Amino acid sequence: MADGDGSGAAAVAAASPPAPAPGLSPPPGWRERLRAGLAGTGASLWLVAGLGLLYALRVPLRLWENVAAVTIFLNSLTPKFYVALTGTSSLISGLIFIFEWWYFHKHGTSFIEQVSVSHLRPLMGGTESSIAEPGFPSSSRESETSKQNLSECKVWRNPLNLFRGAEYRRYTWVTGKEPLTYYDMNLSAQDHQTFFTCDTDFLRPSDIVMQKAWRERNPPARIKAAYQALELNNDCATAYVLLAEEEATTIVDAERLFKQALKAGETIYRRSQQCQHQSPQHEAQLRRDTNVLVYIKRRLAMCARKLGRIREAVKIMRDLMKEFPPLTMLNIHENLLESLLELQAYADVQAVLAKYDDISLPKSAAICYTAALLKTRTVSDKFSPETASRRGLSTAEINAVEAIHRAVEFNPHVPKHWKRIEGALNLLQCTWEGTFRMIPYPLEKGHLFYPYPSCTETADRELLPTFHHVSVYPKKELPFFIHFTAGLCSSTAMIALLTHQFPEIMGVFAKAMALKVTISLVWPQAPY
Repeated sequence: MADGDGSGAAAVAAASPPAPAPGLSPPPGWRERLRAGLAGTGASLWLVAGLGLLYALRVPLRLWENVAAVTIFLNSLTPKFYVALTGTSSLISGLIFIFEWWYFHKHGTSFIEQVSVSHLRPLMGGTESSIAEPGFPSSSRESETSKQNLSECKVWRNPLNLFRGAEYRRYTWVTGKEPLTYYDMNLSAQDHQTFFTCDTDFLRPSDIVMQKAWRERNPPARIKAAYQALELNNDCATAYVLLAEEEATTIVDAERLFKQALKAGETIYRRSQQCQHQSPQHEAQLRRDTNVLVYIKRRLAMCARKLGRIREAVKIMRDLMKEFPPLTMLNIHENLLESLLELQAYADVQAVLAKYDDISLPKSAAICYTAALLKTRTVSDKFSPETASRRGLSTAEINAVEAIHRAVEFNPHVPKHWKRIEGALNLLQCTWEGTFRMIPYPLEKGHLFYPYPSCTETADRELLPTFHHVSVYPKKELPFFIHFTAGLCSSTAMIALLTHQFPEIMGVFAKAMALKVTISLVWPQAPY
């Protein structure tokens, strides 16, 4: 089943008051502070030197005569000149605004801001920080990663999915709310038809009935079809699966039906093994029967886990992974990780991670957070943000911070097992804040993973019920220069319109303002 999971869903990590991400960047020394101060005063020094030079050369340059010439020139201008001037300014600023908007949507940054930082800032005495966060790629690799985008939003199968009858329907009875959406039911139907049907269903009448049952949207009709399949064949394993998932009202009832399904499934699986080499159709039938058997055993392990028999659940999962190692599509190892964490068997958790936390394998929130939890466990009991900010981070703390960065970037929702290790949430809180300071817009940038696709919010709203809160990732705000050019374009267009409508008044106003500004810049003490 692809249904979501209420009990296994992690809570959203709430943001707390800003605190420095410990150890990510040591406090600057006096040399760094002095260099930063000098760099910040560079522009002021240039301005003061320019004004002093202009004042010293006011006599040789005959500034007053030039001011008089400028005044005569301004008085000779007609209102048509100001209309043309403001209109041209509005056109140019509008073109700059359109270009800035296009450049921002294509590259995710402002062109004017990028040119200022890259070319003008070094001339003004500023230096661009080239110190990267520990454990992260260089800026060139980050830019390449930020340009990559996923073509679609893929929903990750939840390995801790609940039972429709024993858990989802009970939730509906208690709260009066329907937790399953059409989107969720559609995903489940696709999985059912992938796992439980094949091209040889027409050979067995019970499978023909179940093939229709998996496509049926009405739950009572699905249950009725399952009973019809059992009348045709008492060993129809998929019919018992459907009844265990949707008709059973308790986990005990579901486990009883899954045990019946297991007995029937093992019988059918042995028959398929004997006939697998007869034709391609028999091979497809064996694959289907294998999927059914693995699914039944996995759900039996989950029943044992929910009923408190955790060690029994761990044994079933281990045996299942040894017997069918290629079948990783059901993510049985994630169920195993959760059960081992509940037992606090951290050495066994590390052994599972050593096999599945590989760069070539797809990542998941369970793997990322479990790896981070194990590294955090070694340092969390003695961790203090104040101490770390003074002395810096140790090697073990750096490894823990990097692992948390990876987990938070992949999924900012924190699993419940972090509450069981003393100090883990303290370290997670600081590092969680530091991650989102580095990647404030996860829809557009990523260090270790692809950015979240832009359709994430839409998919979440379709997948989650209407009463469920949807976490919305922040989108990048428009740069300052887009607002500036938009304001400049609007203001100059307005001035052009006023000048066209009231040429005499605007002409007098423009001459007075231009003369006042010119005299103020050349000689502030000069009388008007």
